[in-house]
Amino acid sequence: MTENLISIIIPTFNESKNISNILKSIKENLLLTDLEVIVVDDNSPDGTGIIVDDYIKSMKNIPDYSISIIHRKVKGGLSSAILEGLKHSKGEIIAVMDSDFSHPPRIIPKMLEKLKKTQCDIVVASRYVAGGSVRGWPFKRKLMSLIATKIAKIGLGVTPKDPMSGFFMFRRKIIDGLKFDAIGFKLLLELLVKTKGVKVEEIPYTFTDRQFGSSKLDSAIIIDYFKSVWNLYRYGRTMIKNEPRTSVRFISKAARFFTVGASGLGVNYLVSLLFSSSIDMWYIHATMAGIIFSISSNFVLNKYWTFEDRNFTPKRTVIQYCKFMGFSSIGALIQLGMVYQLVDGFSLSYPVALIMAVGTAAFSNFILNKRWTFNETVWS
Repeated sequence: MTENLISIIIPTFNESKNISNILKSIKENLLLTDLEVIVVDDNSPDGTGIIVDDYIKSMKNIPDYSISIIHRKVKGGLSSAILEGLKHSKGEIIAVMDSDFSHPPRIIPKMLEKLKKTQCDIVVASRYVAGGSVRGWPFKRKLMSLIATKIAKIGLGVTPKDPMSGFFMFRRKIIDGLKFDAIGFKLLLELLVKTKGVKVEEIPYTFTDRQFGSSKLDSAIIIDYFKSVWNLYRYGRTMIKNEPRTSVRFISKAARFFTVGASGLGVNYLVSLLFSSSIDMWYIHATMAGIIFSISSNFVLNKYWTFEDRNFTPKRTVIQYCKFMGFSSIGALIQLGMVYQLVDGFSLSYPVALIMAVGTAAFSNFILNKRWTFNETVWS
């Protein structure tokens, strides 16, 4: 997979009047981005697939922009088309959108900025957050959308305001090991249910009903929606039964964190001793080397084992390491401040004060790193 590549998946069926313009508009709005666009066409009778083939042939060598098409022989549905595109994609960041301009390409850079700035895992282009809206829908269509959204939020416990959006972006890593049912037309809903606990952000946009072509919404899609909700509800109930309680998970991670911290003391001692005795380094410098090695080993072990973050891409890892060192320094200051206050201010014995201070500093360090270094909710 390619770290800086953005893969945009566009499922199509009878979009001959829109597809060329949407492909052109995507690149115009993402000029400095390394892009691949994957069109998945369900054997459109209006020749959408042929138009894309011709568009690809007519393309001049455009840097950092590639287009490919997957021709499916039958109409397999929106969700399965997205999954088919996902199999052929190479980017670490995936965007999904329609081809009829109801999902404006100019919103994609804002989604990408939100994903990177907040280090979230999913960005939803939302019709229902402040600043978002819908244009061109009759009252009946709006009512159906709101009802479907309420069913999803209440029945499945998803938190975004627009879980039925078809316009979203996510990091590939969050779907590792997941199996999708691909029923219906809203893959985002399944993604939200099966990746609960990941960080989700929403940005507003205005959904504008299509100018060309016809809507794909029909009774079969509505039936598929209810099938999908029922399957996801059953999935959620199964996961709740099999999942350890939140308190157990929290205590387990805290125990791992403190175990790693204890191992760090050993690393600190051994490295300091090795540098001071083997290469005759001044003991202060040897101690500093021991501290750096212990913080580094603690960071790697906590990242991989405690918080189970296996993404070691350079930029992400360096940022996390700097945060980890910063919070470790804060923990040291907390320990020093508490020892001073408890001994001098409250006349506690030094051993008792030290135990209380070390415990408080370690717990503070755990909470700060859990929330801000590894972007987990505190009570999880």
